[in-house]
Amino acid sequence: MEIKLFREKPALFDHYVATHPRGDVLQTTAWGRVKESTGWTAHPLGVLEGGVLCAAALILTKPLPVIKACVAYSPRGPLYSSPEALSFLLKEGARFLRSDNALVWKMDPAVREGDPIWLETARTHRLKPVDTGLDFDSVQPRHVMVLDLSPSLDTLLSKMKSKTRYNIRYAQRKGVQVQQVKEKGQLSVFYCLLQETAQRDRFTIRSLSYFEAIWDHLIQAGLAKVFLAYHEATPLAGAICFRLGSRAWYVYGASSSEQRNLQASHLIQWEMIKWAKGTGCTVYDFRGVSGDLRPEHPLYGLYRFKEGFGAQLETYVGEFDLPIWQGGYGLWRGGLQVHNWIRRRRRNR
Repeated sequence: MEIKLFREKPALFDHYVATHPRGDVLQTTAWGRVKESTGWTAHPLGVLEGGVLCAAALILTKPLPVIKACVAYSPRGPLYSSPEALSFLLKEGARFLRSDNALVWKMDPAVREGDPIWLETARTHRLKPVDTGLDFDSVQPRHVMVLDLSPSLDTLLSKMKSKTRYNIRYAQRKGVQVQQVKEKGQLSVFYCLLQETAQRDRFTIRSLSYFEAIWDHLIQAGLAKVFLAYHEATPLAGAICFRLGSRAWYVYGASSSEQRNLQASHLIQWEMIKWAKGTGCTVYDFRGVSGDLRPEHPLYGLYRFKEGFGAQLETYVGEFDLPIWQGGYGLWRGGLQVHNWIRRRRRNR
């Protein structure tokens, strides 16, 4: 086996990601270019055996303040075709990152909880599981809701909760229309809805330029699509869907506080499900929910909304850290815990 950077031949790297059973847009070189617009550096690292890719990881690195070091992260990676290829990738990836003064290599593969190959390899290479709780303190959600798109559209509708079906049809009867955004300039409509949502639900959002980078590198490449729901001339909801291989992901959503009774958020989901199925996807991923499914939990409504469409809960192995520089890693973890504590306090005010 040999390790190789695929900066000069991104198409080969992206083909492996796109055809992998757990491939994700967040592991493509296109996503690397999006993140490079925000100060990260992308390293598409692959393992070859007999000239064929058998493992890959898009590694993003970013300098840390104060100390001359960086942090590395593989969102929804690494990907691998065998335990041996994964072991080789982890060993050689750590060697590569050591030369780049990395403190840690973070990763959160879309591997189902309890997977024996991952857990044994993580133990052998001394990866450290990161306890991120049941909610959304992880970078990528550990608990996701997925919908099997194999049945017909009529069957998908019939399997939804009756209230969800009613809300979809109610929005249609009331004249709500969902459009696929064709022009980059319309991103500002989505962004205004996102700003309104963030203010209402008290969370922080990226700048408009970040979504413009998503347009340039993902939407233009056919890896994402923007949807807007209108009633007459008033935008009521917006969403961004990613798509790769046989899977689509609902990644960003926004809604207006006006005319919420028209159920635009339900209709836009149904239109995205139909779009995903029409492009050949067999899975529609609603992304994160809390792992705490008690009805009294503050995020239970999010689970009920996604479950209403017939989606089922999947839980992944979670976040893991591969320390590169042990002493620096300990200091970094301590600072990160303080940062997360402050963030939670601000969010709960």
